[in-house]
Amino acid sequence: MVIGSVIGSFVGVGGHLPALVQPFELLCIFGAAIGAFVVSNPTSTLKKTIKAIPSCFKSGGYTKEKYLELIALLYELLQKARKEGMMSLEADVAAPEESVLFQKYSHVLKDHHLLDFIVDYLRMMSGGNVNVLEVQDLMDEELATHHAEASVAANAIQKMADGLPAFGIVAAVMGVVHTMGLVGTFLGILLAYGFIGPVADLLNAKGRAEAKPYQCVKAVLLASLSGYAPPIAVEFGRKVLFTADRPSFQELDDAVRATKMPKSA
Repeated sequence: MVIGSVIGSFVGVGGHLPALVQPFELLCIFGAAIGAFVVSNPTSTLKKTIKAIPSCFKSGGYTKEKYLELIALLYELLQKARKEGMMSLEADVAAPEESVLFQKYSHVLKDHHLLDFIVDYLRMMSGGNVNVLEVQDLMDEELATHHAEASVAANAIQKMADGLPAFGIVAAVMGVVHTMGLVGTFLGILLAYGFIGPVADLLNAKGRAEAKPYQCVKAVLLASLSGYAPPIAVEFGRKVLFTADRPSFQELDDAVRATKMPKSA
């Protein structure tokens, strides 16, 4: 869309496409920007950025079905704790991969960060001597850390986008010296605002979306710790979800009822 709109408007006003083909200006702008990016970021940030970029081309992480699976797991855990006591979850949280209860929810088992988040706080709750405010403060700290880590790659790419117009001006000056052209400024601004900046925005959005399952877990567990029954506690988790991903009351009720029936092999 960006390429079609820009090139289409350029040709529409009488521009000649060959004038835009400037490989050495691209080398100057993009090469300098990548070099500055490497220099201005630690190795850990570079690795996180390289790892994060492919996620731009993948579908979103959590769907309605996956949220239903997550909340159904939490419901089963809380129901078991309510009937048999929090200590009954000790074996489940000690080795979730071997737990029959966790094995029913393969998506959660594969999400190691979310799995750790769940079992860590369940261990705290089963140990006793904790109150809602203490657990909430700890969860807030962990979620803030998760958000900060998720933003590292996006912030690094955004800085590179902010620098591209400057590198475009550098290339333009070189072009003026040689050909009296200003294609460099055009290319720098186009790359910054048409490509690199949007990638950073997308990564930021994906980071915020990745935090939502943790907020769901937090809401359910804190509600349970406050004394709410499991059917009400899981409603807290449903309510924190965005409307596009939030299952309806009936869908959640059906998922909760399904936990009471044995699953076929």
